[in-house]
Amino acid sequence: MDWLQALILGIIQGLAEYLPISSSGHLEIFRQILGIDLGGKESLAFDVTLHVATVLSTIFILWKEFLPLCTSFFTFKRDENFTYVLKILVSCIPVAIVGLAFKPIVEQFFEGNLVIVGTCLMVTALLLAFSYFFRTSPVAALKKGNEGRDITWVDAIIIGIAQAVAVLPGLSRSGTTIATGIIIGDKREKVATFSFFMVIIPILGEAALHVKDMLFPDAEQLAEAATQASVGVVPLLIGFLSAFVVGCISCRWMINLVKKGKLIWFAWYCAIVGVICLFVG
Repeated sequence: MDWLQALILGIIQGLAEYLPISSSGHLEIFRQILGIDLGGKESLAFDVTLHVATVLSTIFILWKEFLPLCTSFFTFKRDENFTYVLKILVSCIPVAIVGLAFKPIVEQFFEGNLVIVGTCLMVTALLLAFSYFFRTSPVAALKKGNEGRDITWVDAIIIGIAQAVAVLPGLSRSGTTIATGIIIGDKREKVATFSFFMVIIPILGEAALHVKDMLFPDAEQLAEAATQASVGVVPLLIGFLSAFVVGCISCRWMINLVKKGKLIWFAWYCAIVGVICLFVG
């Protein structure tokens, strides 16, 4: 991988992590377009690096909301912020189970299969369209002017399950979690911010596992690394920086789009790209 390819993938990650179009799916699409042939572990490690960059961009843009959460949680201050963090932790349980129990199976989906990407993009399109036409739960929708509720404990679990399902490439994590929250009746802005915060722990956890594997590789990992192409430090750094910068821009943009209920346009986009992937794949 050269620096230009890393730059392009970083820009794609920065945009697609927040916009409901699937960052993992688009990274796979552009790897195919650019002819990047990395091994499964190297490819996943590069993706994790880009995801860490966008996590940092989330913290950078939403630091006014993020700092009070950290303060309340680490000082055990029993206020709304402390409860909010606990809801985030609860929402991470499903994806943690999937990641720890089914990691080898999940990694198989990131091996250049555009049919899977196309199918999941179509599912993303349907979910976004459904959330557009049914923005709140059936009961709340009967109340004219209802803008939704704050996220409850049950909502956190449901949204967390949606995040766990969205590990599949092509199934947008932000789109799936935000659309799920809107469908069950949560406020748009609240669920968008919650969606961006809830991904921090899984991505940093995945990054920690990769660091552990690099520092303490087993025999199988050493043998695999010897036969795979390496990303390189410069491309990795360029990809990281480009994902961070573009992520800062698209994070705030996405929150405004969710407020205005403009997700339907991304449903059309995902449907078109999904069909193309199915034909090409």
